[in-house]
This record gives sequence, C-alpha cells and structure tokens, in this order.
Amino acid sequence: MIKYTKLINLNNIELNPDRPPLGTVLWLHGLGADGHDFVPIASELNLPNNLPLRFIFPHAPLRPVTINNGYVMRAWFDIASMPLAQQIDEEGIARSVTLLSQWIEEEIKHGISANKIILAGFSQGTVIALHTGLRSPKRLAGILALSGALPAAEKLLIEKNAANASIPIFMAHGMKDQVIPIMLGQASAEILKKNRYPVTWRSYPMAHTVCKEEIQDVAAWLIDIFSNVHTK
Repeated sequence: MIKYTKLINLNNIELNPDRPPLGTVLWLHGLGADGHDFVPIASELNLPNNLPLRFIFPHAPLRPVTINNGYVMRAWFDIASMPLAQQIDEEGIARSVTLLSQWIEEEIKHGISANKIILAGFSQGTVIALHTGLRSPKRLAGILALSGALPAAEKLLIEKNAANASIPIFMAHGMKDQVIPIMLGQASAEILKKNRYPVTWRSYPMAHTVCKEEIQDVAAWLIDIFSNVHTK
C-alpha cells in the first residue's frame, strides 16, 4: 500500500508517495471548498504499489461570488446565476487557467514530464481542468472531469491545441445532482465526443458529490492511462 507524506503550503497541499512518483495529479476543488477537500481521495483510490502518483491540491483564490450575494469564498471564477452556462465569467476562467498552467510548469520543473500529468477537477474545478487541458500546448496524460460541465465550449474549441487533440477524458456525474444537473454534464460530454475527444462517461445514483463506485472507476482509469503512457 502506498503511503503519502502531506506537505501544506500557502497555495496548495502536496501528497508525496513513499517512492519516486511516476506522475502527478493536479486536483481542483469546487466552489467554496479548498485544497483540503479532496486530500482523502488519494488513499481511497487504493492505487497499486507500481503506480505511485504525486497529488497536488491547489486552493482557488478568494473572491466575491455573485450567486452567493457577493460573499467572499474560494472560487475559480465568478458565477452570476444558474445554470452554469449563463453569464459566463470568461475573464475569471482565463485567470484560473493561467494559474493551473503555472502549476503544470512547476511539476515539469520537479521532473514530471507533461505526458504524465493528469488534470482533475470537481464542479468548478472541472471547468478549469477542461479549459486548461484542451488549450495546453504540452501533451498531457488526461483529464478527470467530475460533476461539472463545459461553459464557453464554442470559444474553447476554437482555441484548443492540437497537442491534446486526443487527450483521454473521464467524465462522471450524479444522476441526482441538483447543483449542476446531469443533462449539462451529458451535453458537455457529447460536445467533446463530436470533436473526436476520447471521452469515458459514467453516471451514478448520487447528488453533487462523489461515491465509492466512482472512485473505483477513477482508479481503474488512472491505471489504464499510466499503463498506456509507459508503453509509448
């Protein structure tokens, strides 16, 4: 069983495996949470000993969020109203894409090649993971997109980078999600499939959260991704 050492920084939390990492997962939380939110998932994935991954859980910036009466909280971008596709904060998304791109560069400086970096996100974090990964000029390992959607898809698909034209994408959603309805996640998956991205879609009988079966499916997907990386 892989054991992790936790390092708490000002802007993120790191989990380093007890052996040299084969890759990195950059995992973005949802609205109002912070990097601590998904730290337990590294152990819950129960990855095999031959797949030691480094996990980075960044904190979103603090900002007022319109839909929450301007209350200041951690958010990757502002949300004016629901559904998510209305009144899109493209400027806020762009700033967070820049932040995540900088974290990618930091991992590369740590000796992790770009094609061994996974971008993962939940809810708001999914938006930033997708917008960053599809635009990135460096070939990444894959994108995990949980309980989110793809606002501003038309602009993103114009600005997509050929380096990630075939990046594997795992998308999952709760059938009882009342925050971001599953129809938005499904529509986003269909847009990506129509643009020839290899999308794996899963749905679960849950609300706006994660469940044990989903975590098991994510683990299987990660194992598959890194087995392919090492055969190239």
